[in-house]
Amino acid sequence: MTPFLSVLTSVVAWVGLMLVAASVAVIGPVRLREARGGLRGRVWDARRAVAVLCVVLFASVVGRSSLQAVSELFGLQATAFIYGLEGGFVAWVQATFATPALTAYFSWVYVYGYAFLLAFPVIASLALPRTVTLRRVLVAYALNYAIGLALYTAIFAHGPRNVMPDMVTPLLFATRPEVMALTSEVNVNSNVFPSLHTSLAVTVGTFAVLTREEYPRWTPVAVTLSLSVVVATMYLGIHWLTDVVAGVALALGSVALAHRFVEPRDD
Repeated sequence: MTPFLSVLTSVVAWVGLMLVAASVAVIGPVRLREARGGLRGRVWDARRAVAVLCVVLFASVVGRSSLQAVSELFGLQATAFIYGLEGGFVAWVQATFATPALTAYFSWVYVYGYAFLLAFPVIASLALPRTVTLRRVLVAYALNYAIGLALYTAIFAHGPRNVMPDMVTPLLFATRPEVMALTSEVNVNSNVFPSLHTSLAVTVGTFAVLTREEYPRWTPVAVTLSLSVVVATMYLGIHWLTDVVAGVALALGSVALAHRFVEPRDD
C-alpha cells in the first residue's frame, strides 16, 4: 500500500467511527430510524446543491495545477506584504505555546478532526425533515471552495513555514511525516490566502450555532473543533494570521450568501 493510500485509509476509518458515534450521540437512534424513510426524497430535493458542490470540487481537482501556474505567473505576489503586515506572529505562537501534547492535539485536529467536522453536518442535515439546512450547508461549502480557488489563483503567497524556516517549524510534518503524502495530493504550499481550513471550519461552527435548537449537543462540539482548527493552522506553521482573518470573512460571507440563495419556502 502506498503512503497516500495508507494515510487515506486511516483517515476514512477513524472519521467513519467518529461519524457513527456522533450520529448516535447527537442525532439519536430514534431520529436516525425515522430519517431513513424519506432519505431518498431529501437527497433528490437537494440535488441542485449537491450538483453545484460536485462541479466546484471537480473543477478544483482538475484545474488545480493549471491555475497554480497561472497564479505563479500572473497572480498578485503577496508573500512580502503579508510578512510585512504581521511579521513573526506565527513564530511567536510556536515559541510561546508549543508543547508535545498540543502538537499532537492540533495535528490530529488538522487532519482527522477537520474531516469529521465537514462530514457530520451533511449527515445531521439529512436527518432533518426539511432540506433547507442541508442545501444551505452544501451551497456554503461550494461558495467557500469556489471563492477560495479564485483567490488562490489571483493571490500567490507562501506560508510562514516556507518564509521563516529558521523560526517556524512545520510541526505537522515534523511529528507526522506520513501526512505529507495526503496533503501533497490535495494542496500546494502557495495556497495559503485565504485559509480554507479556517473558512470551512468556521462555516460549520456558524451553522452549528444557527441550528443549535435542532442539535444542541452538536453546537459545543462543533464550535470547539472549529476554533481548534483555526488555531491549528497557525500553531502548525501552515497559515499566517492574515490568511485566518480572510478565512473567517470568507466563512461568514459564504453562510450569509447561502441563506440568501436558499430560502425555506423552496422546501
